[in-house]
Amino acid sequence: MSFGKNLQHLRRLSRNMTQEALADKLCVSRQTISKWEMDSALPEMDKAIELCSIFSCTLDDLFRVELDAFDTAYSSFRVETVPAFRYIKHAVISTDPEGDALDRIHAIARKCGVDKPSVIGWDFPFLSNEQINVYHMHGYEAAWMLPDGVNPEGQEIHEQAAHKYAAVHIERPFDNPFVMIPGAYKALMSYMRINGLQHTEKDVIPCFETDGDTMDIYIACL
Repeated sequence: MSFGKNLQHLRRLSRNMTQEALADKLCVSRQTISKWEMDSALPEMDKAIELCSIFSCTLDDLFRVELDAFDTAYSSFRVETVPAFRYIKHAVISTDPEGDALDRIHAIARKCGVDKPSVIGWDFPFLSNEQINVYHMHGYEAAWMLPDGVNPEGQEIHEQAAHKYAAVHIERPFDNPFVMIPGAYKALMSYMRINGLQHTEKDVIPCFETDGDTMDIYIACL
């Protein structure tokens, strides 16, 4: 674990705050920040506490946690407005709900003559303890973001207004999906906390991920 790498990571998450900008906030020189990030010096306690306040983290985060563990895997932290869209969705509870739900959505799209649908998905949380603990099931919901003029027969069409989301890109999510994807949500929540963004679930899909060889994670925010 490196304090210096953690500090660099937090600056990047804070919309690429420069060393100069951080130095101004702490009333120290840019060279002091540089020394901290090269691990040639450590901040005094009062400055460490100020860093925690600036980056909405704890002293443990700063000094004991490897915050930058996934820096090479995650990129393009950002806030964007996702345009309004119409969609259909399909939820599955099984031992392989992602595959089952995505297969169903892609089948509907092919029936409508669309070979490359824009598909998103998210965990489906409404399971019983028996389903989870006895039958080792979990839930997943996949959705097709419908092109203009496409109205799949027999499917309920939902609408979402344009909304602001925090997002992050994962280049190779399936190299280690049970680590990479949850880690991306965790990193994105840190990005939101540092930048004063609040998660919302009102009238929107609260969070989702894109389908494909690469992936973008989105969390709705205020």
